[in-house]
Amino acid sequence: MAKYSGGVCMMNIKWRDRHPYLLHSLSSLLHAASYRLNFLPVEPDFIFNTAGLSIAFIFITNWESADDTTTTFGRIEKMKTQFGHFYVIATITTNDENQRFIDSYFKSGLAIGKPTFIPVQNAAMGFEKMLKLALVHGEIKRHDVVAKINIEREQSVQNVEACITALTAIPGIDTHDAHTLMQGLGSIKAISKASQKAILENTDLCPGKAETIVKFFNDPQYYLRPKIK
Repeated sequence: MAKYSGGVCMMNIKWRDRHPYLLHSLSSLLHAASYRLNFLPVEPDFIFNTAGLSIAFIFITNWESADDTTTTFGRIEKMKTQFGHFYVIATITTNDENQRFIDSYFKSGLAIGKPTFIPVQNAAMGFEKMLKLALVHGEIKRHDVVAKINIEREQSVQNVEACITALTAIPGIDTHDAHTLMQGLGSIKAISKASQKAILENTDLCPGKAETIVKFFNDPQYYLRPKIK
């Protein structure tokens, strides 16, 4: 896990006070993944912040009887509306606990998969599941950002190439001139509105070419007139 850049794990203060015996194992796991652990009065039991993304968790260390889970499911219902990435970790160690979990889950009326419940055999396994989910979401977010940047860069290059093609259609303007115009004035729109003086001040074009460009964009008789080479 050392290859990841890590992030921040925020633990609910009340959860910490109820489970002080679990702090050491969680702290060691987070430290190995370069995560910083903070104790805050947050609504969920845990919030992982990674790559600018928040992943929230409710962590239930034991499952009560079906008749005593109204408060738990009410809290889950509230949390799922507040976080786009939200999971419930539930420690279930026996067949009886598993049956109580199933009964209470369907009794709650929650839509299946909203949120995702993750049963685990012990707290250590639950901590590992939380961290892996946080890391996966972080990596997906990073890949999405990189992909978006690459797409925008590619579109930018394509736009520049289209502008260069358009400018070289002006009589007497070659590729070097077109690049100079784009670098000096920034866009076709700016070039089309530039005066001869502005072109000369921002590029290395000669007065004759600057005059040609101004005429091309501003004199209909010029750009509609047949050009004889």
